[in-house]
Amino acid sequence: MEGIFKIYGWNINAYKQLHQGLINSTYLVTTTTGEYILQNINHHIFKDPHAIDFNINAIGNHLHIHAPGYLFTHLEKTVDGRTLVAWESKYFRAFKKINGYAFSLLENDNQAFEAAKQFGKFTQILGDLDMRSLKITLPDFHNLSLRYHQFSEAIINGNSKRILTSKDAISYLQANHWIVNKYEQYIKHPDVKLRVTHHDTKISNVLFKNEEGLEKAICVIDLDTVMPGYFISDIGDMCRTYLCKVTEEEKDLNLVQIETERWGQLKNGYLSQMQNSLSNFELDHFIFGGQFMIYMQALRFLTDYLNNDIYYITKYDSQNYHRAMNQIELLKKYNESIV
Repeated sequence: MEGIFKIYGWNINAYKQLHQGLINSTYLVTTTTGEYILQNINHHIFKDPHAIDFNINAIGNHLHIHAPGYLFTHLEKTVDGRTLVAWESKYFRAFKKINGYAFSLLENDNQAFEAAKQFGKFTQILGDLDMRSLKITLPDFHNLSLRYHQFSEAIINGNSKRILTSKDAISYLQANHWIVNKYEQYIKHPDVKLRVTHHDTKISNVLFKNEEGLEKAICVIDLDTVMPGYFISDIGDMCRTYLCKVTEEEKDLNLVQIETERWGQLKNGYLSQMQNSLSNFELDHFIFGGQFMIYMQALRFLTDYLNNDIYYITKYDSQNYHRAMNQIELLKKYNESIV
């Protein structure tokens, strides 16, 4: 690591790896001039690290001019002015460490409100940024039509034994193909806008701070998936990960329940920033965001299971199947409790 430290011109006191996130390798570096977050970008997942670097710089420059007071993870420059470093066949970038803390799991309703407010503020404050200036970092990331096509292919070409044992899950997802149709109608509607969208709005991607006994979200982080998108992606991911006290890894489906109070807090938090930016048609599809995202994740887990677990990391043989069943149960409970 000494070589990368020299590239940034840092005088190092200490550094350690932070075991957070599932994609990039992250380090906390303590220097004589302060603390920095150094990340090795996983370029097997993100095929074009330069696109990520371009987007974060474009957003940072826009905010520097139009909203200089907004707390943002600006990229640090190397001695020769770069913000993306190719070193030993790896890609690195660095940020000044922001004082705050993140959660791996949402713990209370107020956190849902605060996190949703910050994600809404992020999109709202970048509302006048030209979408054409941003690059696509993960092509078709939330393209539900493509995900259903991949699911259909897996039913034909996948593991025949797994297809047989998954017949009930397959039937349920096929019976709810209307969600795909509604998604396709939604993205074609003239009152639907592309906006700066985070695309990965789980609770661990927001920093919090305790101010006079009140827990406040202060900053959105992990910007690798930021690109043009639809607001239902951010709403949907929050619905999928905030509204249930257990994660997608829970095999006891009796524990998969919707916390309706969190739904209200999520909605209020997001709309406190985005109410006047969304069209009436978009507002009418607020609830659909949850259906869209939970359904898509169920498709993706089951597709991977049928294809012998080629995408998601698994620790046991049927893990992707159980993840899919978990998300199917979550969709059922969402439709019962929210819709």
